[in-house]
Amino acid sequence: MIATALDHIPRPPCANLLGWQLVDARPQEGWIRIVFDGKPEFCNPAGFVQGGMLSSMLDDTMGPAVFVMTEGRLYTTTITMTVNFLAPAKPGPITGEATVTQLGKTIAFVEGRLTSAEGTLLATASSSIRLVEAARALR
Repeated sequence: MIATALDHIPRPPCANLLGWQLVDARPQEGWIRIVFDGKPEFCNPAGFVQGGMLSSMLDDTMGPAVFVMTEGRLYTTTITMTVNFLAPAKPGPITGEATVTQLGKTIAFVEGRLTSAEGTLLATASSSIRLVEAARALR
């Protein structure tokens, strides 16, 4: 597995809840791949992973894409996120990929997608993200 700035910070509780696992990253390109655990506890009455959980997975893919691209110098806070749900998500592994499309001085733009283990595109998202210097965030 590739070493990233994520190796130097503790995993947040929300990532643990989602079963977050880094699979691959290309920091220079602002690209990341993460696998989540689509737990049965995340499902709605129809048996599909609830949209809010999928949105959380997308958010927890797009923010880390910026973090690894900036070598841990910048944390993120989401300003806007537009999600398109394309197919129902069954419980099981869900893969998130994100790409930083533009990194400015105070705001970044990121695109993300979720796919099932079978390769079905489940959801896409675009996000505008405020950048916060890591040193400032930890004060």
